[in-house]
Amino acid sequence: MQIRPATDADWPAIWGTLRPVFRAGETYAIDRDISEAAARALWLDAPAATYIAHDNAVLGTYFIKTNHQGGARHVCNCGYVTAAAAQGRGIAAKMCDHSQIAARALGYTAMQFNMVLASNAGAIRLWQRLGFDIVGTLPLGFDHPTLGLVDGHVMWKAL
Repeated sequence: MQIRPATDADWPAIWGTLRPVFRAGETYAIDRDISEAAARALWLDAPAATYIAHDNAVLGTYFIKTNHQGGARHVCNCGYVTAAAAQGRGIAAKMCDHSQIAARALGYTAMQFNMVLASNAGAIRLWQRLGFDIVGTLPLGFDHPTLGLVDGHVMWKAL
């Protein structure tokens, strides 16, 4: 597996990975009916960097962006999606490790995840194993399509 910067040519495969996750509405605070153009702007065009993990196919993708401006611009935010066919293979952990190195190279000194759903126990375990702490909880901050209102955790790690 390789992780490399995403290119414009990668977008169709990235969108094929993102679309089912966004449409399910179970993990990301993104409109379930987001258009492809808006998703591309969000995931590929606006971030400081976007990467893909691949072998002969896209296994996953992540972005790095500045979480806030001004005096908080040293803290980045990342979003990760693993392709359905690649889940359970440690792809998210490898992308997170890679993203921390890439974030440091971009000048960030901390990473924050703004909304890790309490219902996403696997992600919480993974991020905690990789050194992230829950630093706050947004009570009933996410309207899950099947579970209803669930808490969202803010997770943070110094780089």
